[in-house]
Amino acid sequence: MIVALSGGIGGAKLALGLAQLLPPEELLVVANTGDDFEHLGLAISPDIDTLTYTLAGLDNPELGWGRRDESWACMETLAALGGPDWFRLGDRDLALHLLRTARLRAGETLSAVTDDIRRRLGIGARILPMSDDPVRTRIGTDTGWLDFQDWFVGRRAGPAVRAIDFAGAGKARPLPAVLAALAARPRAVVICPSNPFISIEPILALPGMREAIQASGAPVIAVSPIIAGQAVKGPTAKIFAELGTPPTAAAVAARYGGLLHGFVMEEGDEAAGIAPRVFRAATLMRSLEDKVSLARAVLAAAEALR
Repeated sequence: MIVALSGGIGGAKLALGLAQLLPPEELLVVANTGDDFEHLGLAISPDIDTLTYTLAGLDNPELGWGRRDESWACMETLAALGGPDWFRLGDRDLALHLLRTARLRAGETLSAVTDDIRRRLGIGARILPMSDDPVRTRIGTDTGWLDFQDWFVGRRAGPAVRAIDFAGAGKARPLPAVLAALAARPRAVVICPSNPFISIEPILALPGMREAIQASGAPVIAVSPIIAGQAVKGPTAKIFAELGTPPTAAAVAARYGGLLHGFVMEEGDEAAGIAPRVFRAATLMRSLEDKVSLARAVLAAAEALR
């Protein structure tokens, strides 16, 4: 079993690469839910959905989020009626949100709904939320605290980041199925190339999660989302800089402290100051072949550490 911790786009790309190499029963992807929020009365889980669409072959390669072959009639009509269209939901995408919301209100758990949807879309690997309890990422700025989606989408990640908080994390329980997978001595725990601040650290903030990873006895390997001081996608480099740290691969490794045994980073980047064992690979994933190649490098690193 490989247990992979993931956010959205970058994590989903590596998860797809791993899914090409592993039997379905040997891959569990744990999704960040700190980005989740309610919009237009609907329960939205962006990272879960990105993983689901990517592993089902339904992702939108042009936008990097949402479904392919999408239409936007609902959003266009909503805008014409004066409604909030700052968070765009495609017509096909809306079906998933409507179903999830109805089932959650009927008393089902987020994990049960997520697992059923991935089965119906033909995904073999398991995708599970980090918790069935709500955790909400909030961004501290010079003008006050903002809910994550307000900051990231509504304000296009413009306001400078001064602090990050995971509301509810202290009381949230890691998903029992995730803890069980860690207790079963997995082959490796992989931290995908997702934003460490807003995609991975909400997962690690859950009480007992770090301890469960350390007690698993598995090699813990992170893949850097930083290449030559820049993030491939999203605000990772911006957050590092605004919190006073140069955006480097070494800074990513340092965010995880002593949790790591291995660190996969771009072939030409500086490795000085990185404590865990460094493995070199091409980490930019444009094609399916790139994703599979990086996944193969991660699995090789796991074997070397074992």
